[in-house]
Order: sequence, then C-alpha cells, then structure tokens
Amino acid sequence: MSLPTVILPGYLAGAVPYREMEQALQQLDIPVKTVPLKRGDWFPTLGGRSMLPILTQLDQTVKSLMQETGSDRVNLVGHSAGGWICRIYLGEIPYDVHPGDQGKPCLWQAHPQVTTLVTLGTPHVSQERWTKRNLDFVKQHYPGAFYPSVKYVCVAGKAIYGKRDWANWFVYSSYELTCGKGDCWGDGITPIESAHLAGADNLTLENVLHSPHPSKLWYGSPEVVKAWATHLT
Repeated sequence: MSLPTVILPGYLAGAVPYREMEQALQQLDIPVKTVPLKRGDWFPTLGGRSMLPILTQLDQTVKSLMQETGSDRVNLVGHSAGGWICRIYLGEIPYDVHPGDQGKPCLWQAHPQVTTLVTLGTPHVSQERWTKRNLDFVKQHYPGAFYPSVKYVCVAGKAIYGKRDWANWFVYSSYELTCGKGDCWGDGITPIESAHLAGADNLTLENVLHSPHPSKLWYGSPEVVKAWATHLT
C-alpha cells in the first residue's frame, strides 16, 4: 500500500479545487487528505507576512492522517506556494523571521517522517518583493533538494510561452516577476526554470497549466496526476 499523502494548496486557494487531485490519487490507491484551508485562511499571510497559520494547519493535517492510517511516514504534495511552504515544514531551523511570530511554535522538523515531497508549479525562486523574506529563508537554510532522506520531485508545466504582447502580457509579467525574464516557457504562472530545484527529480509536463481550467490540463487533472504520482509509490 502506498504511503498516505497530504496535499497543501497554493496561495490563496482553499481545499475545494483539489478534490479532483484527491480523487485521482485515490483511484491509484493512495490514501490522501488535503489541508482543509479556506481562502480566508491566507489573508493573515498577505503582504509577505508569516506563513505560520498555513504551516500550523499543515502540521495538524499530517498528524491527523498519520493517526488515521497508522503510518509513521507520509508524502507531501505542495502546489504553487504550497511547495516552498512544505520545505519550511521539513526543516530544523526555527522559522522566526517575522516579528509577530516571536514566542510561537515555529519549528516542525518534519523531514524524518516525510518520504517524498512533490512540488507542482512551485516558484522556488522569485523576484517579487512580497515573497522575498519567506523565500530567502528557504533558500538560505534549505537550498536545493536539501535533505538526503527526502525524495524531492519538482514538476513544471510547459503550456504557455511568455510574449511581450497584449494577449500574453499577464503571463510574460508573471514569468518576469518570478525568474527575471518573461520570454520563456511555463505553466502560465510559474516559469519552468523556477519550478525546478537543484538535486531534485525535475519533471516537465507538456500542455499543463498552473490552475484548474475547464477542458484543459492542470496539475490535478487525472492523466497528469498519473504522470507524477508514480513517484509516490
């Protein structure tokens, strides 16, 4: 039987859009639970503030699923910002870079209980000033596929090429804000080069978009889940 798996949604996303991804993993006999976030749970993190509220719910979900299944290990799947938040969760350095977190539990040391971390369209680097403090913490303390005991799988979508024209302006700007250049391939939000990590198993999937979209593929589409879920078994 596959290890139980916890899905951490992307920035400002609740758990509901990940039901498709959950069901696809269940069809592969993988026990799974999505961190039960609502959009409003992200509001305290706006403006580059602490991700502590999200990390706390991630920890509660991991512990709950381990108790339900009787497993002493789990896999993590982090979509978008959820991927680098999971990297904080694995770590051994107190995440106390925000003044408001002083005196609060800021350390989870979860890497011994995590077998595989899959990140989906995660911007592991960014030049956006609101995420700088958080991502700098991750890059400084846990560069690349940091823990040898954890299998890192970083999935990027190759769906849209950024062009500096009216039709692709949002895509171009998103790529440029992330990796410093807009004329490159990505999933419509995250460029490929930002979604990969040194030392990880880096996958690039054709025609996969960042977010759910009617009649188009995204990371949670059943056929796409099959492509990356092989790394969970």
